[in-house]
Amino acid sequence: MEEVNKMPLSTAEIERIIEAALFAAGYPLSYEKLAELVDLTSAEVKRIIDEYAVYYNDESTRRGVQLILYENSCQLCTKEAYQPYVKKALGIKKGGSLSPSALEVLSIIAYHQPVTKAYVEQIRGVDCAYAVSNLVDKQLIETKGRLDVPGKPFLYVTTDTFLRCFGLASLDELPDLELFMDSIKDEPKETKTGESS
Repeated sequence: MEEVNKMPLSTAEIERIIEAALFAAGYPLSYEKLAELVDLTSAEVKRIIDEYAVYYNDESTRRGVQLILYENSCQLCTKEAYQPYVKKALGIKKGGSLSPSALEVLSIIAYHQPVTKAYVEQIRGVDCAYAVSNLVDKQLIETKGRLDVPGKPFLYVTTDTFLRCFGLASLDELPDLELFMDSIKDEPKETKTGESS
């Protein structure tokens, strides 16, 4: 195994090491893991990354990638504007989008988590077993314990993958629920023939 330089590192060198590690990983790395690489505490690394992200994500740097910060980790991601080009370069034909029912289930879980499947079904008025299973398979939601009632149903919450897919650093960035509901009410309704009413 190659020996890592034990000399004190400059902030600029720490930033380059973190960038290289995040680029190579392709998924979020915890501040704790990154701290091990540069022999600092998690808090010190998070402070450096927070400052670096301001520079890194500045539009004047004209990068095609951005540094996304999460509560306990960070990740390099391509900017949404370049998604069509990345898909073409990688030969990705299909978008992997969610059905309207899956999106509805996901939004209920996102805004009310942790929740049971029965709670989601109560709001929607229909069975949602398939949508919940699909969202778990896509790693957008996960179980987080059980509700302490007879039958002990699973509690569902959103994941870090959900945050990444929707470009959120935390759940605090979800649109205000009342504004979200108002915008849905204002959208034109479709008739059975598919025309707006």
